Amino acid sequence: MEGGKFSKEAITDGHPKWNECIRRKNNLYDRPDDVRSPFARDYNRILHCTAYRRLKHKTQVFFATGNDHICTRIEHVNHVASVSYTISNYLGLNIELTNAIAVGHDLGHAPFGHTGEEILKRIAEQELQDSFWHEKNSLCFVDKYETLPGPDGREWNLNLTYAVRDGIILHCGEVDDMVLKPRNYVIKLEDITEVNQHMPFTWEGCLVKVADKIAYWGRDIEDALSLRILDDNQKKELIDLVEDSIKEKISEFNNTFIMHKFIIDICNTSDPNDGIRLSPNYFELMKRLRDFSTKHIYKHKRLEIYKQYAKLIIESIYSVLKEAYRGEDTINELNLRYSEIYPLLTKYFVEWLKKYSKNIRGYEREGKYKNDIIYDMKNYMNYLQAIIDFISGMTDSFAVKVFNELTSF
Repeated sequence: MEGGKFSKEAITDGHPKWNECIRRKNNLYDRPDDVRSPFARDYNRILHCTAYRRLKHKTQVFFATGNDHICTRIEHVNHVASVSYTISNYLGLNIELTNAIAVGHDLGHAPFGHTGEEILKRIAEQELQDSFWHEKNSLCFVDKYETLPGPDGREWNLNLTYAVRDGIILHCGEVDDMVLKPRNYVIKLEDITEVNQHMPFTWEGCLVKVADKIAYWGRDIEDALSLRILDDNQKKELIDLVEDSIKEKISEFNNTFIMHKFIIDICNTSDPNDGIRLSPNYFELMKRLRDFSTKHIYKHKRLEIYKQYAKLIIESIYSVLKEAYRGEDTINELNLRYSEIYPLLTKYFVEWLKKYSKNIRGYEREGKYKNDIIYDMKNYMNYLQAIIDFISGMTDSFAVKVFNELTSF
């Protein structure tokens, strides 16, 4: 919104950070009649990539849900975009930049939500002496794995701007910072080694970081109420803690009401000197909602049963693919020995390897692939990384289908 408190801080042409924020790793083709800004182009490129489409079948909290009204990952990112839009528009920040960060921030989430992430993290640590975390994996997806056809019909990397990529890898919402302010130095994003290592480079990135919190605490609780995860005593506990924080009587927990309260509080409390922030009461409420959800929802016995199922699925898929390694002959091994037994898994994993691997004996990449080469099939560690990357891109439903294939005779 023109005249908002942060209008002079918005990343627009003329801002001291503008040139760095719109920088891409490689040149991106231009259309002479294009009317979009660099960040609007990023938003469209994310929206059209396949990883975004798969979010509709990825867990937010409740696994592989068959209930159309329970939140999935795609609904979550759109909630984040909505919250970001409202606040950034009011404060005078760049809404196109916040939109692009918001819709792209969870593209690298594993199947089965944070449980899947924890399983892949253990595998990566044991097998590669490396780590796996969804913020970093989201950057990998927009940088390396996701492609779009260019005007020439060939597949190219998304090649997003620095500001959007920065907001994606540094979006982590599980933080205890009462005040968020952007850093003023440029870093190589690929070198970030842990969650929340830096603040985002832009105010817009900071805003998405807090919008991520606002979007999921209330909605997770609303879903838990719909699925009867919470009993009467826990419902009363929830009402009491909300009323105690906002100093207002409510008849029942309502997600839209709570989101509205958080949004208005940020709009009223934030300014460029004090940062993007909540008032003390609402900051305390956010922490209390997190503690409530951790205690009564995320550790609920109905979820614990499915966590064991998710572990069995992911570890089984990884184990089967790991055994297929034959160096440069791996793709031939998969096609000759595995395709008849596991046709679904083999088909899509071979496609993954062919798209991202360098040429090897008996195989050359198709000419349409102009995306970066990631793997060398002569390198065993590269192959294990390829399995982890492939699994991380799966939806819950596809992983379940593959597991059913592995266990069918």
